[in-house]
Amino acid sequence: MFTHIYVEDEAKHYPLTRCVLERFPHAVVIPIDRYLDVFGRPRQHFAAQKRAQQLILAVKHPPFIYPGAPVCHDFGHRHFYYTSVALNCLYNCEYCFLQGMFPSAHLVLFVNVEDYYGEAERLLQRHPVYLSISYESDLLAMERIVPYVRSWIDFASRHPSLTVEVRTKSAGYQALASLRPPDNVILAWTLSPEAVIRRHEPLTPSLAARLKSARQAAEDGWKVRLCFDPLLYVPGWRELYRRCIETTFAAIPPAGVHDISIGVFRVPREYLKTMRKQRPDSALLHFPYENRRGVLSYPASVAAEMIRFVRELMQHYVPAEKIFLLDETDAPSAGDRA
Repeated sequence: MFTHIYVEDEAKHYPLTRCVLERFPHAVVIPIDRYLDVFGRPRQHFAAQKRAQQLILAVKHPPFIYPGAPVCHDFGHRHFYYTSVALNCLYNCEYCFLQGMFPSAHLVLFVNVEDYYGEAERLLQRHPVYLSISYESDLLAMERIVPYVRSWIDFASRHPSLTVEVRTKSAGYQALASLRPPDNVILAWTLSPEAVIRRHEPLTPSLAARLKSARQAAEDGWKVRLCFDPLLYVPGWRELYRRCIETTFAAIPPAGVHDISIGVFRVPREYLKTMRKQRPDSALLHFPYENRRGVLSYPASVAAEMIRFVRELMQHYVPAEKIFLLDETDAPSAGDRA
């Protein structure tokens, strides 16, 4: 998978570094002083690097945990945070905000996970914590490269006032199937219509494969969240999402679903500028979005229509209190399109 692995001098002696290098015995190992010497170089081309993605092993320095972003669901949790033990993803979704956030497409793995746990424990001394651990990567998709998710699940099982969400598009549940599911861990699958997956989510598993993983997790006793987020305003979207929802609940009994999130495509304005440069031919990214407090999304009327349509379909299967929505009713800034 990776022909070259860059290793920070500070990261050389960590157990996770040895674990990763053993999995890629034929990769060329390149010592570096700091991961940003490679990852943060100017004038890199994200889309081109995706075709030859390499690996960087590094040591993260504080802070390790950040307040949750306003564009993300907090699911009613007052103390909502995210953390990033990895930067970038194995997948290559056309609409992914990471291509606007990071200068490089190479995958960074931070090997000093104990430092993350230390900061989490300090937060937990003050209040309960809801923590999204797969915000800037898809950790379950690379669990066989480095077992981050297993490690976080073990940590969560020893800290009942911590709730961990693992967001994924993968079909990799088998990597966790031998574990006992803690009550404070949520496995959250992002679901899209198959036509959207094929066109806009390259390298990701099919809808059927994701649903198979989610169903197995629910049957094994895990809390399973289904995320219809982002909804994309593509031709025929109503029929596409109608079929997607019908397929979903034909595969997964509604009783096995912990909750559901719904949200339309949205991205910080500065990120979208860079994303459009990376993909000049993307009609999806060059849509005339409207600006609502620095976040670009569909016009408020379109967003509200999409969310209403999907929510009403959902309510045929699950009670309304299990459905979480992002507020898309804020008026756009006057005359501000992008």
